[in-house]
Amino acid sequence: MKKLILIATLAMLCVNAHSQSRTVVYGILEDGVDFNSNVQGSHLVQLLSGVTAASKWGIRGTEDMGGGLTTIFQIAGTFDLNSGALFGNRIFSSNDFVGLRSNRLGTLTLGRQWDAVVDYIGPFTLNGNVGGAYLAHPNDIDNTDQGFHTSNAIKYSSPMIAGFTFEGLYAFGNTPGQFSQNASFSAGISYAFESFSAGIAYLRVNSPETATQGYQSGGGYTNAIYGSYLSAARAQNIFGVGASYKPFSMLTLLADFTNTTFQQGSAGHDATFQNYELSALVMPAPDITIGAGYTLTKGRDHATDASPTYDQYNLTAEYALSKRTSLYVIGAFQRARGDAPVAQIAVFNPSSNQKQAVGRVGIRSLF
Repeated sequence: MKKLILIATLAMLCVNAHSQSRTVVYGILEDGVDFNSNVQGSHLVQLLSGVTAASKWGIRGTEDMGGGLTTIFQIAGTFDLNSGALFGNRIFSSNDFVGLRSNRLGTLTLGRQWDAVVDYIGPFTLNGNVGGAYLAHPNDIDNTDQGFHTSNAIKYSSPMIAGFTFEGLYAFGNTPGQFSQNASFSAGISYAFESFSAGIAYLRVNSPETATQGYQSGGGYTNAIYGSYLSAARAQNIFGVGASYKPFSMLTLLADFTNTTFQQGSAGHDATFQNYELSALVMPAPDITIGAGYTLTKGRDHATDASPTYDQYNLTAEYALSKRTSLYVIGAFQRARGDAPVAQIAVFNPSSNQKQAVGRVGIRSLF
């Protein structure tokens, strides 16, 4: 009841806000039906919410302070559309921050936020544009699909300067006597000119098992790809580069590379995974978007010299019924090889063999 009263109060504040505050309620509703060929040896048919985008509601706003300075804020919560349950049992589980934005100096925000890998590498992945979680690198090993937020963070984002933007983020661990435990640091830079854009970013998360709050199995599944490495790791380091090129209006080409290291994640030795992705977006009509891509993931356990490898092929198509509502279909196929015993498309439990395929039909509406 207290949660409902809080939500109702916030909504009333938005309705009654002065016009200069520009406060709005917004959100996403997303749902669909999945078919998975092999989940621990069995077929799976399910109704699942929040795949191409998390179902959420939020409040955001600005206040003009004069002289090119603006106060900004945002709070947002994600939830399961089918059960009504809050994600992570939090009212606000998404980006929640407050800060100042200057036209000349940039933006400084404090709160729960995305890191530089999400901001500067995610836009060059297929799942960062269409399709969402099922098209991510295996179990979103590099956070390019927004697998976790960074809590307790101070973030600076620059204005655009000659086509360049950059950002830096530091998240406090908030652990008495141990300043670096659970702390995170990220930085990135991007460049855009006409039809070309590119980005580079780095993220380090100390004590990732606790800092990311169970990220390796946060969706209720068992992570067979890197869960044991993450839980044992002293730190998780992610480096990524990405680029896009639009040769003509209906076609966008995307490419990205990421390297994720679980420091001391395997018997005191490192475990590393590299993702190589090529993809394309085609818009044959203004209301139709087709995406296709391939990701090669190569891992190495430095304690055992095991080399798991994964190939994933992705295809999706969206049809916009309006500016707010879209219908879509998704198909993904993953093949494990080398020392990888099972396949596992993000969000699902692993297969019983080295192959797994998923198809989905769904709807997404914005407000």
